[in-house]
Amino acid sequence: MTRTSATQLNSRRFAMACVAVSFILFAGCSLKQDMAQQPKNRPLSPSDFFTDGRSARPLVENTVARGSVLDDEMVVSKESNAFPLPLSQELLERGENRYQIFCTPCHGLQGDGNGMVAMRGMKHPPSYHQDRLRQVPNGYIYDVITNGFGAMLGYSAQLAPRDRWAIVAYVRALQLSRNARISDLPPDVREKVLHPPAEKKPETHGEGAPGGKTE
Repeated sequence: MTRTSATQLNSRRFAMACVAVSFILFAGCSLKQDMAQQPKNRPLSPSDFFTDGRSARPLVENTVARGSVLDDEMVVSKESNAFPLPLSQELLERGENRYQIFCTPCHGLQGDGNGMVAMRGMKHPPSYHQDRLRQVPNGYIYDVITNGFGAMLGYSAQLAPRDRWAIVAYVRALQLSRNARISDLPPDVREKVLHPPAEKKPETHGEGAPGGKTE
């Protein structure tokens, strides 16, 4: 076989390989287009399939979205100072638990905006103890927890409505801890604050180390 014949044969083989590859590529493109052009309806597009001409179908009568009834019971206006749950020690403890998990990284344990995330370079959130946030209604705090504010994302996916209100109650307790008046305290607590019990001195046994006299 001459060099010219070998070159022609290689050229033919290369051409046949290119044709085969092209056939595979075009077949793949055809399949892709078939999937892209399949019969479907875009949102709110017209449709000849239904008698009313609409592709979007109305909800079945008496349909209720999952969780919406509970949410409706808990939702109040941002301007409202209402609190839809009875206050209890259990609710405050639940609020403290949820607050420590979801809020302390930025707001800090005491609500002063000195959380670990903020101390490591993120923007410091405002302190709960400033006059502006002490005066906002309960609905405002609940709305911020639900929908977020500024750099803070909403926590509606992580916290159930009842837990959001538990956090609101705990935030109010934090604010009250720094701004309560003596006259606002119950009589028994007021007495302990005004007249704290004297500290008991540790008992000693002899002149040496605790536990006995030295010889």
